Amino acid sequence: MDVGLYIGRFQPFHYGHLSAVRFALKKVRELYIIVGSSQKSHEPRNPFTAGERIIMIRNSLQKERIDPSRYLIIPIPDAIGHAVWTAFIDQVVPKYDIVISNDTLTLQLFREKGIKTLEAPLKDRSKFSATEVRRRISAGENWKELVPPSVAKIIEEIIARGRFEGLE
Repeated sequence: MDVGLYIGRFQPFHYGHLSAVRFALKKVRELYIIVGSSQKSHEPRNPFTAGERIIMIRNSLQKERIDPSRYLIIPIPDAIGHAVWTAFIDQVVPKYDIVISNDTLTLQLFREKGIKTLEAPLKDRSKFSATEVRRRISAGENWKELVPPSVAKIIEEIIARGRFEGLE
């Protein structure tokens, strides 16, 4: 495969996502990393801005010495209706050959369009999920073990500015 599409909200980017990116890059020459729901932020389920998420991903991949010529990070907002969303992705994203995801609906939508799909293996899903990271942040529990250090640094700055106060 030449070019893959990896879609997620990355709220925040964690070690499970990093594992999926590594898996995807073993399967494709180039990877478009789609930051979904890019218009959402400052909400309990979507606390981080698209820009913050892009920086989290970029910094994590740089620290891992993943060649930046092999990936492109693209923010994509939600659309009204699934067919509209996949069509919008096709308008915004350069040509791709395969969609890599863990989301059942995403895989189904692209299969229905005739696009090859591949499910990335999940890395200890009960532990490495953005929901668990956000839950631990809100509960004041240890969340740093779930994210790369460069992501932890960004989140700490956001916490210090008070964004998580009242987000439960």
